[in-house]
Amino acid sequence: MLEVNRVSKIYENRRGVHEIDFTMNRGEIVGFLGPNGAGKTTTMRMITGYLNPTSGSIRIDGQSMADHPRKVRRKIGYLPETPPLYPEMSVAAYLKFVADLREIPRQEQKARIGEVVDKLGLQGREKQIIRSLSKGYKQRVGLAQAILHKPDLLILDEPTSGLDPNQIIEIRELIRELGENHTVLLSTHILPEVNAICNRVLIINQGKVVLDDRPDQIAHSMGQAFQVKLEIRGPLDRVREELERMEEVETVQVINDKAAGEEQEAAVQLLVSSRDREDIREGLFFRMAALGYPIVEMRRESLSLEDIFVKLTTEEDGSGENAGDQIGRTEDAPESESEVNDNEKN
Repeated sequence: MLEVNRVSKIYENRRGVHEIDFTMNRGEIVGFLGPNGAGKTTTMRMITGYLNPTSGSIRIDGQSMADHPRKVRRKIGYLPETPPLYPEMSVAAYLKFVADLREIPRQEQKARIGEVVDKLGLQGREKQIIRSLSKGYKQRVGLAQAILHKPDLLILDEPTSGLDPNQIIEIRELIRELGENHTVLLSTHILPEVNAICNRVLIINQGKVVLDDRPDQIAHSMGQAFQVKLEIRGPLDRVREELERMEEVETVQVINDKAAGEEQEAAVQLLVSSRDREDIREGLFFRMAALGYPIVEMRRESLSLEDIFVKLTTEEDGSGENAGDQIGRTEDAPESESEVNDNEKN
């Protein structure tokens, strides 16, 4: 559905993004993450045709943005972080205005507007002036304009920014529903949001993609060992000795020893790592059961998305600080006059 092939953007000899390279399949909801100034907004603006890349190519549904900009833009719905609303217009008038801009045939506009009003829960708000809406409803109107022309690809930049918890839950549900009929690229700083609604994660840092994987596979792809936290009723020395004898076990670490001598009524907490990053829970269960040591608790330990994000986007030696600041300054830099003119011609 979307092919971003070695795309770079340079502002006045300063690099904004460098050879961004990824694809999206139809029906995916992809979380696009990165620290401030990493290049997320620049990348999304290039995908939507607002910015021209310095090098590389962007194709949507097999068509090049550079060669067929008007045709490709019809396939895209875009919700920037600040929704493009006219506060003095009513909801209905604004959506009619967007329908005209999107060249939706007049005989289809009423039905199409009715569909998005129903889908986004805007019933009864059609005559309300946009400036009087809550931020949550303004986001809904922003989503309505993005899907009004039935785009194949939705680009959503921080769609839940500034919303209260109830509004966040509502917008997440809407995005999940939209993912049933659209391909969605979702930029967000709320990492639990990615686990909640995305089936793939892209992390960008200093203008480069540093991770592209499914949320449930990230820890494995980063080389993290399969670790299990155990609480076992049994004598520490015997339990530890038996676990270390297992061929598939690499290390056994004592977290909390509540056992005393050979008393099996007490419990020990251990962190067990597998040798080949394979799931060892079944083997642990049968070994302890055979010895008569009951497992009170068994839980897989894994890096959280927050841990992974920090690990991938933090320079230990601090060398990336200046580069990050530079990209942060360039990400929202204005286009050159010739670039603006080129975009207007397209």
